[in-house]
Amino acid sequence: MLGEAKNGEEAVQLVDSLQPDLAFLDIRMPAKTGLEAAKEIGIKSHIVFITAYDQYAVEAFDQGAVDYVLKPADPERLSKTVERLKARLTTSTEPNDMSNMLAQLAKQLGIAPKPTYLQWIQASIGQELRLIPVEDILFFQSDEKYTRVQTASYEALIRKPVRDLAEELDPNLFWQIHRSTLVNSKAISGVVRDMRGRHLVQIKGLTEKLEVSRSFVHLFKQM
Repeated sequence: MLGEAKNGEEAVQLVDSLQPDLAFLDIRMPAKTGLEAAKEIGIKSHIVFITAYDQYAVEAFDQGAVDYVLKPADPERLSKTVERLKARLTTSTEPNDMSNMLAQLAKQLGIAPKPTYLQWIQASIGQELRLIPVEDILFFQSDEKYTRVQTASYEALIRKPVRDLAEELDPNLFWQIHRSTLVNSKAISGVVRDMRGRHLVQIKGLTEKLEVSRSFVHLFKQM
C-alpha cells in the first residue's frame, strides 16, 4: 500500500503524487465523495469503490460493471477483486474513462454533485488586470455601468452585475443585502440602524456602511 487518505480531497492529491495502479475509494467520504474524487482522478488510476451494503448501490455498481467492495470488507471478495484487477493490468495499461458511468451512478445512488462556485474574480485596477480570490473580497456593489469589488486594501472594477454574481458565488459566503450589493458574510462586524430606521451593515476594517434593503433584513434577525 502506497498511502492512505482521510477524505476525498486527500485521495485526489495522493493519486496525483503517488501515481498508484489502483485506488480504493469510499463512496461516502468527507470533503469529496468517492464518485467526485474518481471523476477528478479520471484515467490516472484504476478505481475500486468501497460501500456499505445497500441493495440499490450494489445493483447500480453491477449494472455499470464497476468494481466495488462491501463494508465490512470480505477478505475473499477483496482478494478476487485484486486478482481480477491484476489480470486487467497485464492486458491494459490505461484505466477506462468512467466519467459518463460516474454521472449515472451518482444519479442512481442519489448523490448530487456539489455546485461549483467562482473561486477568483478578474478585475481592473487602472490599467492592471488582477486575479482576486473571492475569499479576499469584502463586498460587491453595482451601479449602472460597473460593479465595485472591495477588498481590505484596495478596490477594483468589473462589468458583471450583482444579479449575475449572485448566481455564481457561494450563497453561504456571499449574502445579497440589496439588489446592488453582495457582502462577504465573514466580513460583517455588525448591523446598526440609522436615524431613518434603515439597517446598515458594518464591514470589518472599513468605516463605510452598506444599506440593507427591506427584502433582505430577515438575514440579520438573529444578530
